[in-house]
Amino acid sequence: MSIQTRLKAIAAATIAAATLFSMAACGTSDSADSSSSSGSGSSSAATKGYDVSKIQKDDDIAAMLPDSVKSDGVLKVGTDTSYAPAEFLAEDGKTPVGFDVDLTKALAKVFGLKPETTTATFDSIIPSVGSKYDLGISSFTVTKERLEAVDFVTYFKAGSTFVVKKGNPEKIDSSDLCGKKVAVQTGTTQEEEINSDNDACKAAGKSEITIQSSKLQTDVTTAVATGKADIFYADSPVAGYAIEQTGDSLEALGEDVGVTPEAVAIKKGDADTAKAVQAAIQKLMDDGTYKKILDTWGVSSGAIDKAEINPATES
Repeated sequence: MSIQTRLKAIAAATIAAATLFSMAACGTSDSADSSSSSGSGSSSAATKGYDVSKIQKDDDIAAMLPDSVKSDGVLKVGTDTSYAPAEFLAEDGKTPVGFDVDLTKALAKVFGLKPETTTATFDSIIPSVGSKYDLGISSFTVTKERLEAVDFVTYFKAGSTFVVKKGNPEKIDSSDLCGKKVAVQTGTTQEEEINSDNDACKAAGKSEITIQSSKLQTDVTTAVATGKADIFYADSPVAGYAIEQTGDSLEALGEDVGVTPEAVAIKKGDADTAKAVQAAIQKLMDDGTYKKILDTWGVSSGAIDKAEINPATES
């Protein structure tokens, strides 16, 4: 993604609490970094990821993939590397890591291709699938609107979580955010929900929500940690990881809401690639590799047992 924007100067204690996030905000814009080695450049066990070296190519599944994807020998994937623990940058500030990145590596192994994860802004990935990228793997929630632009193959499920400062000093009530400052990542379903909530506030004659929409989830998290925003709203695994990595200076507010499937984005109408990706993910689910990847990152609660193409959705 576009990652030139630096975190603003904040108190030393806050910087220490948000060290991982500031590292994840460094690097070059839209840089193609090969993710063929597990956690290369990282000395931390937390960012080494799952070792995919023993995964073998499946000739039958590889044969399903069209030449338009496999002819160059590379599986090109777009991802927003500010969304830990799904996709973020290791301590070197350039190596993509996370459970989505490990899934990319595993899929590439099954297909007999070299994985190439490219950092991109979240809202730029779907429009580029089928041209710049073979796939988009970036915690995409399946929605009707997105299904009009791409095809999906499911691989995970996640809800959404509100996060505030520890102890909720501003006494925020997530059921009434009118007049509050809410941080969200641009292009996410959470942004859509907060926009709808804001419309309801205006219709009721209440104070509007101040919506702080940022390209980077790291900036969303930092907005609450530094007091710029009162609360942020993100996928549950991301929210939980943010709380852990900021030294518990943040906390979840209320229960997770709206558990929905997340999926790999594929060029609309590319049925061959969709079927190949579905078969590859299902193989990884059935042989236990998928669960091991999720266990590595502590997100096995989001595991599903069946990869589906374009599942029905209410939103």
